[in-house]
Amino acid sequence: MKHTNILTKIALLSALLIAPVVAAEPAAPRVAHPFYAMDTAFRRAGLTPEQQLDLVKELGFAGIAWTEAPAEQVASTLLQVEKRGLKMFTIYCAASVTPDGKLNHSPHLTKLMETLKGHGTIVWLHLGGKGPAFDKLTGDEPLVDALRKLADTAAANGLRIAVYPHVGEWTARFGDATRLALLVKHPAFGVTFNLCHCLAMGDENEIPGLLETAKPVLFTVTINGADAGVKKADWGRLIRPLGKGTFDNGPVLRKLAEIGFTGPVGFQGYGIPGDARSILAPTMEAWRSLTEVPVPPQR
Repeated sequence: MKHTNILTKIALLSALLIAPVVAAEPAAPRVAHPFYAMDTAFRRAGLTPEQQLDLVKELGFAGIAWTEAPAEQVASTLLQVEKRGLKMFTIYCAASVTPDGKLNHSPHLTKLMETLKGHGTIVWLHLGGKGPAFDKLTGDEPLVDALRKLADTAAANGLRIAVYPHVGEWTARFGDATRLALLVKHPAFGVTFNLCHCLAMGDENEIPGLLETAKPVLFTVTINGADAGVKKADWGRLIRPLGKGTFDNGPVLRKLAEIGFTGPVGFQGYGIPGDARSILAPTMEAWRSLTEVPVPPQR
């Protein structure tokens, strides 16, 4: 009997030695991006401005994106934001470029940057107009120099500027906005990746390569739920609560991790029907599901 037991143990040991080693699956790369809510998602009827910010805080967002307003109004909002332990990550500011390369922006932009001094806010510059062809730009144009000087002002106030690609504007395409940022070549001047606008421009399949190229100048990202395969500005299908629609944001986040992007990610809520809570609560739930670190399976 003892002899049989010994043979059995030897057989089992041999099987273990020759069996292929199955390694635990590595956890998917995840980065703890600060996740903020754009004001397009929470400035809704039914809540006071203070209650809107309370909701953003309650649901676990790290802060907000705001929209350009007189400096005094922005200062008041900033006070309420930071009182709740939130951050004003970005502020949406308008500018335009003429065909001959002249940059126009609000005369209050400098005052606004002074108001935001030291708060680390990114100035979102959406560039309308019919500017010069991007493939003709060399980096020596007066327009590029004007953008560098604007970046100097931002840097002097502890801020950064990021081009905000927007359908219908000069920098509608993320790739063009990235090219511009690379030409400006200033540490305080970069670009934003806006998922919904990139999809609307028909660049869905190009997203990984576009993000790779933008790596040195990518300051922030906005995402949302959307349907895949939409190649026009069909906002009802391209801007939905996170987790809704057929487009998978997982590969976008994995690509961001791959290129080493650790900056803030915002939620775009423009035009989504419903009240703020019905939009933000499922979005935060989907965000946590997307970004939680998977536990390797037991072997």
